[in-house]
Amino acid sequence: MPEAHRVQVAPQRLRRWLDGFTQRHGAPAITLDTVELTLAAPDGAEAVLTLIWGPVTARDPLEELVVLALRPRRLGALLIRKSSHAVGIFEGYTMTHHSIGRHYVQGRTKAGGWSQQRYARRRENQADRAYAKAADAARTMLLPVVARLDGLILGGDVRAVREVLDVPDLAPLSTLAARLPGRTLAVSDPNLKVLQQSLSQFVAVPIRLNDAARTKSALAQRDDEPGQQ
Repeated sequence: MPEAHRVQVAPQRLRRWLDGFTQRHGAPAITLDTVELTLAAPDGAEAVLTLIWGPVTARDPLEELVVLALRPRRLGALLIRKSSHAVGIFEGYTMTHHSIGRHYVQGRTKAGGWSQQRYARRRENQADRAYAKAADAARTMLLPVVARLDGLILGGDVRAVREVLDVPDLAPLSTLAARLPGRTLAVSDPNLKVLQQSLSQFVAVPIRLNDAARTKSALAQRDDEPGQQ
């Protein structure tokens, strides 16, 4: 499939979206693998849905996909950048616990030579301390309940997240995150509002549309929120 238009569909709207795809393009053929479900309509429209909660069966894949998307879950959240971190726990769509921390890390300098090297080392030391604080928050809030979590929302700087998950005693969190790999959210500034919004980003179903699907879908999107069909 060529480079496609991408949308995120909220779980509550997924059934309506699937019905709309059929109404606009005709009953699609369905193909499955372990990570994606593809709808290929008679008019050439194609939609590829990411199976964010794992594989579905061939018996009734669309219904199973909707049921999985709508199922309430207990999720942890770990959003990290050098400047701040946000850790939380969600019960269904309610955030029950959270911890926000801000860190001081100097910006980059244009100075050269020895001064630049010394400045870079100081900046790295500050970043290490920031990651340690994020790890402490994850250790305090998430580690005690990790066995009861269905997944872990990750976001922020990929290196920062990796640094924290690589802390040896946080290995259970790394294992939990690996159940739903490759879904680190783009987060510019972990704070309370961003933490609250991370849930809807995480549970939305990613869909890729080819040009034939995109043209008619754009008309149907007028009644929906931007990016959340």
